[in-house]
Amino acid sequence: MKIVSDVAIIGGGPCGSFAALELSKRGVDVTVFEEHSEIGVPSHCSGHLSIKSLKNLGLYPLPEKIVENVFNGANFYSPEGTKFFVRFPSPVTCVVNRAFFDNHIANTAEAAGVNYRLNARVDSLHIENGLVRGVNVRQGEIEKKLSAKIVVDAEGIPSRILMQAGLLPLDRNKLVYAVQAEVENVKDTEQGILDVFLGKAYAPGFYAWLVPKRDGTARVGLAAKTGNPKELLNKLMLKHPIASNQLRTARVLRTVFHPITLGGPIPKTYSNGFLAVGDVASQVKPTTGGGVIFGMTCAKVAAEVAYEALQRNDFSSEFLRLYQERCDKILGFDADIMRRIRCMLDRISDEKLDEAIRFCTKLDLAKTLQNIEEIDFQGQALLRTLQRPRMLTTLAYFFFLYFSPNS
Repeated sequence: MKIVSDVAIIGGGPCGSFAALELSKRGVDVTVFEEHSEIGVPSHCSGHLSIKSLKNLGLYPLPEKIVENVFNGANFYSPEGTKFFVRFPSPVTCVVNRAFFDNHIANTAEAAGVNYRLNARVDSLHIENGLVRGVNVRQGEIEKKLSAKIVVDAEGIPSRILMQAGLLPLDRNKLVYAVQAEVENVKDTEQGILDVFLGKAYAPGFYAWLVPKRDGTARVGLAAKTGNPKELLNKLMLKHPIASNQLRTARVLRTVFHPITLGGPIPKTYSNGFLAVGDVASQVKPTTGGGVIFGMTCAKVAAEVAYEALQRNDFSSEFLRLYQERCDKILGFDADIMRRIRCMLDRISDEKLDEAIRFCTKLDLAKTLQNIEEIDFQGQALLRTLQRPRMLTTLAYFFFLYFSPNS
């Protein structure tokens, strides 16, 4: 079997490439296998990312062509169209061109010495005596067995390779199915402000979004646990009391579909010679479905642990469990809180959601939220805001809605 690298990474998305970059910085020989012919294509994610978290990962500021807009606030609309808005003193998030963003990380990794193999589909793991020893790769008609001391799985939602490593796959009951369209001729949007549309009537089990870009186009999308996402998007664009005014005359340029996992991190992300990062490990925020920051945060941890394993020449499950422990320490509390918030939101009827939005507006909750600095690690942010009376009152109100019968 041909030796390929110290570490083989499956998937050239941001999590796979970031893990590769962090390993290469430490002098590790890394190869990334990407089944598509181009990094970042096809693009599915809305690309809405926290500026603070990107800075913490050493990735901000980004090259100008990657950032399509920055945001200092959001409008949240109830099913009947009542608005609750939050404004921040300065931009807190940005929307990126995901193809450019993914390529930027991959190019940086390649410049650091990472080897990329495109059109290279990993069909299976090579396992000997319970230890992952490498990957079986197909490039065109050619199949090769390539050895590696550690395999990092960043394949995304499918979980095909994950299961071969003997790990439990994503909980399919926790998936929602998203559709996103690039549109032009959008009306009545505010530059630097996102629009979020809540309610089961348009996005059961999740929400819908409208992300304006500086060039006048926008991304509109939603995810749903039940129903046809494409039909629900058409309904949003034509019938929602607010979104229909913005999107009724919009022209759809292109549409993409993809699943999102909301179940929180899977219970085990490691085995002998194997680590899982990103969407395949469900390192995704259960509240918003954002996985780039959580996934890249864990990718950095995976690189640290893989490097330590290489230094010790110990690729056992017992040693690699350090990866799980460190990720749990970083994400565990926040992911648990966000799962509970997601459960609460899913239980509340549209009628009660209308009431809740009116309540938050009347209470002027925006004054409490406008000083929040952390939007990714929402459990920690919630703890800090609970010191403020408005937030305590709001939380008590939502608990009342959660435990009271839905109409």
